[in-house]
Amino acid sequence: MSNLTDISYVKAVLSKNGFSFSKALGQNFLINPSVCPKMAELCGCNDNIGVIEIGPGAGVLTNELAKKAYKVVAIELDKRLLPVLEETLAEHDNVKVINADAMKLDIRKLITEEFNGHQVVICANLPYYITSPIIMRLLEERLPVESLTVMVQKEAAERICAEPGTRESGAISAAVNYYSHPELLFKVSKGSFLPAPKVDSAVIKLNILKKPPVATDDEKLFFRVVKAAFSQRRKTVLNSLSSGLSLPKAYVSEVLENAGIKQTARAEELKMQEFAAITNILKNNRAE
Repeated sequence: MSNLTDISYVKAVLSKNGFSFSKALGQNFLINPSVCPKMAELCGCNDNIGVIEIGPGAGVLTNELAKKAYKVVAIELDKRLLPVLEETLAEHDNVKVINADAMKLDIRKLITEEFNGHQVVICANLPYYITSPIIMRLLEERLPVESLTVMVQKEAAERICAEPGTRESGAISAAVNYYSHPELLFKVSKGSFLPAPKVDSAVIKLNILKKPPVATDDEKLFFRVVKAAFSQRRKTVLNSLSSGLSLPKAYVSEVLENAGIKQTARAEELKMQEFAAITNILKNNRAE
């Protein structure tokens, strides 16, 4: 049985297959023996649950997921890792590795074809450079999955899990809270990876909501409002929305007043209900 948290073993397998790390792909493989079992446990997988993993690397997390799950489908972009994974995951007959770009792959179709009606969760150690795009893609598509358990840069984790209306919140916080209930599970030191990155990481879990926590008359407009509000964090929402949505300041001032929001408020002070109120007033005014 291969020990995928043994640095010398991992290096030997990678070397044998002529693999070298790619900075462009944000490749940092987990070698801390306690992290992956914990992720596999907390993501909620069991022998009735299917798991999609994005970016399996050398297969350290994949190995732990395969011990618990009904089936694991790992999506790996780097062709050079296919022979590595074939060796490191050889003992598991419930793992399928797909060479594809998770940002382009039809994941809904994959779920239908691979999991035979079983419930599905997503669990992954995400490369830092695609953290927000991949999380938002997975959420926006409203895939039939129960949750996303992902490891990301610690600072990103704190922003993603921040409650809207708090200083730490940002556009990503509001977007994530629209689709899910986020929770920060645990932090992971940079020394847990090979090669070691410059910053620490954290594991978060996004529990998918059946319906959004606020009602909006126009979902696309809601996200435009959120993005515009946070586009100039140092400025008031009045200025940010006027600039970001190309609307007269006097008009935005009136909208904020009707929504019960202070003219001096900044984006991080607004809760989900207030973003929804702004959206609905703008939408209704358009329809008049």
